Amino acid sequence: MILYLHGFRSSPQSFKACLLAERMQQLGRAAEYQCPQLPASPAAAIAMAQDCIKDCDPAALTLVGSSLGGYYATWLAERAGCRAVLLNPAVKPPRDLEKYVGVSTQYHSDQPFEFKREYIAELQALQITRITRPERYFLIAATGDEVLDWREMVGHYPQSRQQVIQGSDHGISEFADYAGAVLAFCGIAAAAGPAPAART
Repeated sequence: MILYLHGFRSSPQSFKACLLAERMQQLGRAAEYQCPQLPASPAAAIAMAQDCIKDCDPAALTLVGSSLGGYYATWLAERAGCRAVLLNPAVKPPRDLEKYVGVSTQYHSDQPFEFKREYIAELQALQITRITRPERYFLIAATGDEVLDWREMVGHYPQSRQQVIQGSDHGISEFADYAGAVLAFCGIAAAAGPAPAART
């Protein structure tokens, strides 16, 4: 199973989430893909994700996390012992999201939501200082990310499989070029196909 965890202010309607859902549907494996709308509270988001994967065999589970979802995916992967794909993951969201305390809107619906000050402490409780099994992680980081620093991402996942994209952006506009490699890492062999060379 694949559990996709979207980023801050994002949703299941994100480009990357929809593209993976479409690929899984084409492969006749739509039932093995989930992408819930995560609540603003990090603790509540983690609880929701844990509920989604509670009956999954870790060997058959991959978390795909984008931006803040990558931070969540890392914590969950360390606890569950499963694989994780990180797409321009947030490495230090307690620092980066401090300025968003208050009311924000979702990207895809303009729906308002409140990011409360106590959520910073919830994020701090999820910090993973060092990953324990690098082979379980696949990092895709774009040097052109206008929101987060790709060098922090690369440094946070040492010895993991890494694909550093020269240029691009925070949303990874060219994600369709990498979706096959992502699904192959998730164990979806039929999607393997040709993939860009990985930087290790």
